[in-house]
Amino acid sequence: MRWQVLILILILCGCTQPPNPQPESTIESHEDLARFFMDWREFAAPNVIDGVPDYSSEAMAQQYEALESWRTQLENADTTGWPVAEQIDWYLVWIEINGLDFKHRVKQPWRRDPAFYVWFYPSLTDVPEREAPNIHGAIELPKYTQPLNDNDAADLAVRLRRAAQVIEQAKINLIGEAHDLWRTGERSIRSQSRALEALAERVQDSHPDLAAAALGARDASENFAEWIAERSDTKTGLSGVGKENYTWNLRNVHLLPYSWEDEVLLMQRELDRAHAALRLEEHRNRDLPRLTKIQTPEEYDSRFNAAVDEYMAFLQEDEILPIKEYMEPALRARVNSFTPSEGLRGFFSEITYRDPLVMRTHDYHWIDLARLREAPYSSVIRQGPLLFNAFDSRAEGMATGMEEMMMHAGLFDDKPRTRELIWILLAQRAARGLGGLYQHGHEMSLDEAATFASKWTPWDLLPADGNTIQGEEQFYLRQPAYGTSYVIGKLVIDRLIAEYARQRNGEFVLSEFMDDFNASGIIPMSLIYWEMTGDRSLLDQALNGE
Repeated sequence: MRWQVLILILILCGCTQPPNPQPESTIESHEDLARFFMDWREFAAPNVIDGVPDYSSEAMAQQYEALESWRTQLENADTTGWPVAEQIDWYLVWIEINGLDFKHRVKQPWRRDPAFYVWFYPSLTDVPEREAPNIHGAIELPKYTQPLNDNDAADLAVRLRRAAQVIEQAKINLIGEAHDLWRTGERSIRSQSRALEALAERVQDSHPDLAAAALGARDASENFAEWIAERSDTKTGLSGVGKENYTWNLRNVHLLPYSWEDEVLLMQRELDRAHAALRLEEHRNRDLPRLTKIQTPEEYDSRFNAAVDEYMAFLQEDEILPIKEYMEPALRARVNSFTPSEGLRGFFSEITYRDPLVMRTHDYHWIDLARLREAPYSSVIRQGPLLFNAFDSRAEGMATGMEEMMMHAGLFDDKPRTRELIWILLAQRAARGLGGLYQHGHEMSLDEAATFASKWTPWDLLPADGNTIQGEEQFYLRQPAYGTSYVIGKLVIDRLIAEYARQRNGEFVLSEFMDDFNASGIIPMSLIYWEMTGDRSLLDQALNGE
């Protein structure tokens, strides 16, 4: 009946897409919540007209006007007596509503951020959903089976030919004044152009129609980049969201019990700790030879694959976590190929080319993603990625946490120089996170934040004008709270381990902890803390602004 009514409306109004759906029934059970969630996700997506999402001012105003009815419907639900896991699912829907509210009130990427309109992504992301605000329906090339078959190539060509329409809409919608977002947005669009040209070259012989579509999208992309460049110097507004907005987002979308000021303090403490620990480690190792970088493709293949073997053996033999058959292939798939270079390759390559074992720990990301595919959570609300990167404290916090946790567990006991790399990683993440905070606090520009991060990253591995930190500071500017999630999430995991062990009188079994932890899904850390300990104090502190 519902869809019959919608069809009738379409006929009467001449619309090409259904209007944003409205909440229809009361929520009295978890089953009702699951249905509400599915309808909510339909509402949260923009209307799509002829394959192009509609971010016009009229469409966005209509969506925002209807948003409050969804909040009211959800908050009228009585969850008294629901099991903790089901109450947590309620909060997962609630934070998505808050996230869309924040997107409309504050971020407004469709009008402020040219990078929002990137339509083509050639590589995978290592978290459940691509980081930062991104246009609905953007092409993720790795989601197509490679090499492309004829059907996929034809579908991809159709979608690429919509790039010109996307860009024409962007030129109308983009009226914001955020200087750093405009300046770096041009860079993002030119990167898209290069990726499209590379695709066209790769498929020219096998799929010429796709190659032509890619080149057409490339031309539209370059035209857009020029359009942005012509206007960037006239944009003089601030790009950061401000301290008050940042704190609201932390507490109401990411459910972290901190303010902007709290995070500055915590991040500075971790930056200081990383530097002090590194210098003590270097002193301890002063008579040992320094690590040398991988020099050849053969050495690269041998050492990277050996690192996967060593790490998997350590996880199993030292009873770190229950081993599943999908874990080793997930790690092995991240072994890429040797890249020759006479200078710096980029910060993370500088780490891995010195010892590939280090970043296998951070590759917990890929184990997480494999688990989502192979062993999805029973609740539909936790089966996929949360909107607005609300998963970041868990996804990035655990991947970052595994680096130091595995060091303390003994993985690098026979590699003292490798331990130095762990502290450099922490210093870099703390420094770049502080840079993001200072941007949002209106205390630094993007370039000043990059310079700050470069200054406080040891061994001169992060030049301020390099692609790594320039891209990271742009991303953290686009998505407030993400830049600190690596370190802040790890700190909450430390707190969780402490309480989890305390409740067991210190009888801490790491593999049991890891199993319980993974069973909660990739959701905000305060909710995992509640589910695993029965203590919702972190959540209450976030909600009450304590």
